[in-house]
Amino acid sequence: MDVAVLEIGGSHVTAAVVAPGTWDVTEVDRAKLESQQAAEVVVEQLAETARKLPLANGLAVALPGPFDFATGVAWYRGQGKFDQLYGFNLGAALSSELGIDRLLFMNDAEAFAVGEWTAGEVRGVERCVGVTIGTGIGTAFLADGRVVREGSSVPPGGELYKTTYAGKPLEDSISARAILRRYAESTGAEAPGVKEIADQARTGDTAACEVLTACFTDLAAALKPWLERFGVTKTVLGGSISGAFDLVESALDFPASATHDTEQSALIGAAAHYLRSS
Repeated sequence: MDVAVLEIGGSHVTAAVVAPGTWDVTEVDRAKLESQQAAEVVVEQLAETARKLPLANGLAVALPGPFDFATGVAWYRGQGKFDQLYGFNLGAALSSELGIDRLLFMNDAEAFAVGEWTAGEVRGVERCVGVTIGTGIGTAFLADGRVVREGSSVPPGGELYKTTYAGKPLEDSISARAILRRYAESTGAEAPGVKEIADQARTGDTAACEVLTACFTDLAAALKPWLERFGVTKTVLGGSISGAFDLVESALDFPASATHDTEQSALIGAAAHYLRSS
């Protein structure tokens, strides 16, 4: 059974069909999403994209938190996205708008990790972790391909961003904003953007190299104790900053690799989760 999937970000929504077994992804549409608009506007934009999919068997959706993935209620506040959806039942609204009975939500970082375990860099690895780094940091700890959120061997809820590092929230040390802040502090110049910093590092810019290395050294220091507790043998990095992996790999003192495509992995992971839940 092919699975219809939406992958929702702060500025886009991607609709795709995933074929189980081969895990081939057919992208149907990638549309702009105005995530700060009223709830009704966001729902209509999501529904418009979803209608391009075959929905007879329902829909799997990967999206960021804070979100109650079981009930479909959004709890975004001060995230710079979806603020008008706070307390809104997105699941009920989408189901009604699309006329479907089965709608399954999944955290996008967890979807990414499951996708990489299913058909990517950590395929079949018994104990692994997926880390996505963008505006924030997302993590998912997997045991035999299943997400582990509880117990002393994983951070609270399996989410590393809920921990502190050097007495501050971890995302103050490793995230897009952390990289930009460190660059500005180091050079006295306004940071052009993470991609531009990476591009500068590749040309030999010392400050850019040192900033990226410092941020990922902090990530390694914060993450490694959890890798040891959980018994992780390989880590996969995704998100917008994974494209700089070649520049920071030396800062990671544990087996790691970068995804070929974060979005595709999230689509595959959401589909795999949907099929397991059938």
